[in-house]
Amino acid sequence: MKTFAKSALSAAVISAAVLSVSTTAVAADKLLLKTPVAFGTHLPALGTPIKWVSEQLKVMSDGKIKMKIYEPGKLVSPPEILGAVSSGKVNSGYATAGYWQGKIPAAALFSAVPFGPEAGEYMAWMYYGNGLKLYQEMYDSNGYNVKVIPCAIISPETSGWFNKPIDKPEDLKGLNMRFFGLGASVMEKLGVGTVQLPGGEIFGALEKGAIDATEFSQPAIDQRLGLHKIAKYNYFPGWHQQATVFELLVNKDTWGKMSASQHAIVENTCKASMTNAIAEGEAMQFDVMKKSKENGVEIRYWNQTMLDTFQSKWDEVVAEKTATDPFFKKVWDDLSQFREGYNLWEANAFLPRAKR
Repeated sequence: MKTFAKSALSAAVISAAVLSVSTTAVAADKLLLKTPVAFGTHLPALGTPIKWVSEQLKVMSDGKIKMKIYEPGKLVSPPEILGAVSSGKVNSGYATAGYWQGKIPAAALFSAVPFGPEAGEYMAWMYYGNGLKLYQEMYDSNGYNVKVIPCAIISPETSGWFNKPIDKPEDLKGLNMRFFGLGASVMEKLGVGTVQLPGGEIFGALEKGAIDATEFSQPAIDQRLGLHKIAKYNYFPGWHQQATVFELLVNKDTWGKMSASQHAIVENTCKASMTNAIAEGEAMQFDVMKKSKENGVEIRYWNQTMLDTFQSKWDEVVAEKTATDPFFKKVWDDLSQFREGYNLWEANAFLPRAKR
């Protein structure tokens, strides 16, 4: 009887220990990503991708990985997302790297490049060139404690909403305009005063006359902001943003504690989001553009003089930035080398697309 009691006690102790370890393992296996975002999740192809990611993470991980999204400014303001994730104030965040170009000049090259790669070429460089390696190196070398994962991409944006026709470079001089990323440096060389306003502030600034013109995103997104109610000339093509990449930032301490399986689920969900985001964006633009006339909006395509001027000024910007920032030059040289090789494929593989 004593032997049985001892055995029963030992079994109980062992069972308790196993249960304790098992419970700890299950707890450790669960992950909640608290994710402030830079774009409202109501904005199609701009804010909707991260909402889709949050839904898919829960399904793909069988509920072990969850993402709680905080709309812009609710927990962290968009310009503070990188710092908040790096410091551990939050363990993840969703934005676009161009927001950090004031602190890291090269960051804009991982967001949108004037006259730069379209989505397919951009992703080719990111995933199968040196893009991702350089992307992570940029944050590491600047002391940011983050893991970066490309998590959405959209195709060309419109390049401006104006209250008057712009037929020659001189027509831009003296305008105050909301403009994003490296394209803003081009516009400044043409005498435009630029400011980077978040989407929610653009309509009010236009309405009050604080800015004379703006660019923001694709037609379906710009419509949500009501830009067509004020500015009546919408210009294409989006020379400044032929494709735009969005990033999921994860605090590196959090990333280091995650399992290989969790890494794979997050990374592959974001890779799937790249496909989903561009498909969503491509599918919804033409219906909105068809209604332009009904809204009193005139769609215009930049004349060759204007496109040549934008290209010339962009070349000047590149020369200045590569001369003053070594890492910008490193990324630019790598991207340019990749694109030079890609041009051989592109020139021979694709049909020329005539303007209609």
